[in-house]
Amino acid sequence: QVHLVESGGGLVQAGGSLRLSCAASGSIFSISAMGWYRQAPGKERDVLAIITSGGTTTYADSVKGRFTISRDNAKKTAWLQMNSLKPEDTAVYYCNLHYPAIYGSEDYWGQGTQVTVSS
Repeated sequence: QVHLVESGGGLVQAGGSLRLSCAASGSIFSISAMGWYRQAPGKERDVLAIITSGGTTTYADSVKGRFTISRDNAKKTAWLQMNSLKPEDTAVYYCNLHYPAIYGSEDYWGQGTQVTVSS
């Protein structure tokens, strides 16, 4: 069983920074990819950043150069460092664990944390 808990959201002014954390339970963290997604009201959930089990990162164009995803397998934690925040970044942010099980990939989600960027 996998349980993910996000934290670190809040209210910040445009141009500011926030650091989101995702703490994972279970034994499959180190062999899974981790990702950060966000969903604004009335919009679809979008992928922002992915980090593989080997540490390779991929970013959406909208956050490239501003956001950084990282992980620590010993702590079973992933982070999203968000800099130069814009009002368009306002959304609920979710962490995701993607496990490539032999019988089929599995996805686990955190409860979400609100990020609000004021202008």
